[in-house]
Amino acid sequence: MSLNMTSVHRNLHTKVTFLGLEFEDLILVLALAALMNLLAHFAGNNARFLGMPLNIFMEFVVPVLAVPFLILFKYGRPRGYLTDLVRSFFSPRAWCALERDSQQGEAYVVEEE
Repeated sequence: MSLNMTSVHRNLHTKVTFLGLEFEDLILVLALAALMNLLAHFAGNNARFLGMPLNIFMEFVVPVLAVPFLILFKYGRPRGYLTDLVRSFFSPRAWCALERDSQQGEAYVVEEE
């Protein structure tokens, strides 16, 4: 009885990119496209930008222009930079424990004399 052998992929640590963007960046572009689609409905049918209807510009051109912007924005930055940047905006601020508290008027720990 022979053993069935399967191939083992050795490049499991390679980063997966599409158009130079990570998966999280592409989710951001898709979210931007959905937001522009919602905002395009409020633009009206007669609004135009560069000769094309404004709703088509907002739905298709803005997300397409976001891809090169993200590529240039992330150039030279480590992997997961955009995710860490968004997390830093929503996380509570942690301050240095050695910094004096501006709102505390009296000492918290009273030294014995």
